[in-house]
Amino acid sequence: MRIMIVEDDLASRKFLFKFLTMYGDCDITVNGMEAVEAFLMAWDEGQPYDLICMDIMMPKVDGYKALKTIRGIENQRGIPDQNRVKVIMTTALNEPNNVFEAFDTGCEAYAAKPIDTGKLLEVMRKLGLLMTHNNI
Repeated sequence: MRIMIVEDDLASRKFLFKFLTMYGDCDITVNGMEAVEAFLMAWDEGQPYDLICMDIMMPKVDGYKALKTIRGIENQRGIPDQNRVKVIMTTALNEPNNVFEAFDTGCEAYAAKPIDTGKLLEVMRKLGLLMTHNNI
């Protein structure tokens, strides 16, 4: 599985990288602009991401704008729903408006910080990214 971690906070980035490398190859970007560039590059190389864990609050381009751009690119390229990248938005902002906006923008799941790894694994399973028979 190919995973992109989009996180401007070093501690959160390191935590997610250490955890998610057990489940796939991880790339790191530090803002939404880099995330969109990495997303495009991965498709152009024929190795698209399966999962993006993206922070909402970031400099330059925030998670909402980056996700909206990624979904727009998928639409332009005619990528079928089953082949679209799964996106889990992560944030310390655990207010209902942020959750609703994240889903309206096109994410599949939302994770409040600090990240609960058990819940994150459960979400990844529900999204079809992990097999339930894995020893995890």
